[in-house]
Amino acid sequence: MSKKDIKTPLAAENGESNNKYSLNDDRRVKVLSPGALVAKRFIRNRLAVTGMVILIIMFVFSFIGGLVSPYKQDDKFYRDEKQTKDYAGITKNTSFLYTPADTELFSGAALANTTLALQRKENSFMYNDKQYQLTKVSDDLYTVTVDGSLVGIASIKNVFASESNDTFGFPFVYGALTATETQKTSFTADGKTYTLDKEGVIFDDAGKEIGYVSEYTVRAIMGDVVLSRDFKNKLIDAVEKRDNSFQYVTTDDNGNEVVADYILSYDAGKRYWDVRQEIDTRVFDTYATPSKQHWLGTDRNGMDMLTRLMYGGRVSLIIGFIVVIIETVLGVIFGGISGYFGGRVDNLMMRIVDIFYCIPSMPIIIIIGAAMDVANMAPAKRMLALMLILGFLGWPSIARLVRGQILSLREQEFMTATEATGIRVSRRIFKHLIPNVIPQLIVTMTMGLGGTIITEATLSFLGLGVRFPFASWGNIINDVNNTFVLTHYWNIWIPAGVLLLLTVLAFNIVGDGLRDAFDPKMKR
Repeated sequence: MSKKDIKTPLAAENGESNNKYSLNDDRRVKVLSPGALVAKRFIRNRLAVTGMVILIIMFVFSFIGGLVSPYKQDDKFYRDEKQTKDYAGITKNTSFLYTPADTELFSGAALANTTLALQRKENSFMYNDKQYQLTKVSDDLYTVTVDGSLVGIASIKNVFASESNDTFGFPFVYGALTATETQKTSFTADGKTYTLDKEGVIFDDAGKEIGYVSEYTVRAIMGDVVLSRDFKNKLIDAVEKRDNSFQYVTTDDNGNEVVADYILSYDAGKRYWDVRQEIDTRVFDTYATPSKQHWLGTDRNGMDMLTRLMYGGRVSLIIGFIVVIIETVLGVIFGGISGYFGGRVDNLMMRIVDIFYCIPSMPIIIIIGAAMDVANMAPAKRMLALMLILGFLGWPSIARLVRGQILSLREQEFMTATEATGIRVSRRIFKHLIPNVIPQLIVTMTMGLGGTIITEATLSFLGLGVRFPFASWGNIINDVNNTFVLTHYWNIWIPAGVLLLLTVLAFNIVGDGLRDAFDPKMKR
């Protein structure tokens, strides 16, 4: 008789064989590993799974999205538009201008006395025991002499050089003004003869224009802009006709004609005309509305907002993970050593932890940020310094957590066994104790990531964190410190705020889910 035919009393009673109740693979009880049990409990938590899905989406958006985007985070876009810029100013002289021939006799108080004499229509005045004689050449020109010697002139008009770097001496200015007022066509100065036309333009003996006489003073706003004589004539004609605008045709480097529009605005009190130029200018495509090219528009620097959000998420997540890793490494080392050795070592190390707890983190970060501004630190080095500072200031809480767990674990039997087998201290701590703390560390790290990202965003918003050209969700939201942007350009700050909110919320939800999965009793 074979073993298959042997029946147990219960099997014989039920008319069944032992073969039906053998522990084959189909009937065997499934035993899951601790990790599998944690994963199974986590997956059953729908809220935690939702948080994990959000995080996966954020990672794909930030790290893969930046790779497939056609733009880079620092790509700038431009648009052409007409802009009005201050170009020049023109003033009509209504009071006398003084040109001294002798700066000792005709300066300071002598000029003031000359002005008073002209206003009173007096022919002479006494100053410093000397008599000054005023001789009228015309209504716009007077000569000033002392004891028969010419010491200066007072005139409404002035002499200007055609070339901006040329200057004229007193004999030339006196000769040009005298010839103009007496309607002469030539004059002599410094042994040379010069000619004038009806417009007051001065030519040398070779027929080259070297200057002109005018009651209008024309100056360019920008020091590197040279105004041609023809442009000044057009401008003066427009002023005399009281025109509000005029056009001037120039040629570019390729010989093409370029028509520029100029707008005149008059200040009656100063008798001054402001000349503004309307030109086609290539400017940043600032705060562009969403379009096919830019799905979320552009920011104040003309950069694509969607791309900036992708790279900003990458920076924020990297900073969050690196800071948490630094905190965890420092916390595990301090907490592990303190909890294992106890006694004086524990007391000393916990006092160090207490000191770090008392450090005012935010003021220190603000001071360091100001110091980095003064040092003009590069954005990449600044970001690295930010991660080190946040990590160095945030480890005490993890150290206390690890210490508390190890204080309870070191008294258990498996630690007694490690001591009995002669395992060295470092291996007992980091091989046998720390692994038993990892579940609590994972939960703490996950929930700490959200807080770190918020801290980085706050510092970047205040201008103390990540700097341009690097993007982070914090410095993207920094644009809302302008009320006009806050109220009119929702596409600048709402997407970054939503991504920041979802990411931090997802990390907190996942942290709660992991805590419940590692310790189901926490739900009760």
